[in-house]
Amino acid sequence: MELQDYFHPLCIEELDFFSLEQTSHLMGDNIYIHTEENPFPTISNFKIVLLGVPEEKNAYNNIGCSEGPDEIRKQLYQLYCHNNMPPITDLGNLKVGKTANDTYIALTDVLNEIISDGAIPIILGGSQDLTYANYCTYEQLNQVINIVAIDAKFDIGNEDKKFKSNSYFHKIILKQPNYLFNYSNIGYQSYMVDKDEVVLMDKLYFDAYRLGIVQEDPIDFEPVIRNADILSLDMNAIRFSDSPGCKHTGPNGFTGKEICQLVRYAGGSHKLSSFGIYEYNPSYDIMSQSAKLIAQIIWYFIDGYIMRQNDAPDIIKKNYYKYFVSLHADAYEIVFYKSKISNLWWMEIPAEAKNPQYSRHYLIPCSLKDYEKACNDEIPERWLQTYKKIKIN
Repeated sequence: MELQDYFHPLCIEELDFFSLEQTSHLMGDNIYIHTEENPFPTISNFKIVLLGVPEEKNAYNNIGCSEGPDEIRKQLYQLYCHNNMPPITDLGNLKVGKTANDTYIALTDVLNEIISDGAIPIILGGSQDLTYANYCTYEQLNQVINIVAIDAKFDIGNEDKKFKSNSYFHKIILKQPNYLFNYSNIGYQSYMVDKDEVVLMDKLYFDAYRLGIVQEDPIDFEPVIRNADILSLDMNAIRFSDSPGCKHTGPNGFTGKEICQLVRYAGGSHKLSSFGIYEYNPSYDIMSQSAKLIAQIIWYFIDGYIMRQNDAPDIIKKNYYKYFVSLHADAYEIVFYKSKISNLWWMEIPAEAKNPQYSRHYLIPCSLKDYEKACNDEIPERWLQTYKKIKIN
């Protein structure tokens, strides 16, 4: 089956993005859009690929979220584009299957081809259980990965609970063979999370960061996002006053400014290779406020992408400074790397016999604060978490 057979082409007239003053500087004028008139693109010619996935069969109490992709496009195409904008294409909307599982299989095949061609897919959902299909793509690619979810909840669920968008993650955890190295939640709200799930996250050496902690200084979480292969954004993480178009949102959550800042970090990460936005429901949107915010989120992701340096420590290029820090009377030694290009930091996780399957995870993003902690004889938490995880694998 050809990739174009998976998609419905878009109808420009229905998207109505030419309602502003005619100009060649709008996003819609600078994205190659698959329509009846425009043939299906060659993926390898593009750096970023938009695709709508109007799937809601496993949505938890959020019927109508399948209508989201085109509403997002109406707002995105009206924004002004960046200088030095990378080549971007919009494939249209995926043809959903008779069952949700059919859609997962189709989406996995599509994402496999996009990522293999060196492009970054931006998935416009649809419900967040589509993250499961995104994960399965990396199983096909035989790549062990990290997932970061910006979400008010963990969505773990269990085998006894029906598979839904609010309980999809256990299927990723239990799938064998397993290709998940780490999962990080950014922005969970304690009163929306079962305490048993918090305990489980800790047992699995996963990372969870409360909303209030993240809001104190979002830049502290740039290394967490920089370590992700998949970023999954549930619109319930954003407060209602900034984004009413999600049935599960509440009075607390990230502001529009904060969420754009976090996603910009993702765009700038050389490691991140797929991004999904889920649970937007136009039925609850007021004056297209959420659609406008999502359009700006995508705009900031692209802005981050343009700033990518691809400057992870490279022994051949010697594009880094290297620092050795001994802790606890030489019981531990942590090797830090600082990019000569961007001044970003990484730290190395030691292992007696390195497993090739985890080769991408022995060097983890960190911050200047982590280096300063180590210099003060404190083991950085993110180093310790990864060290424990590698020891048990």
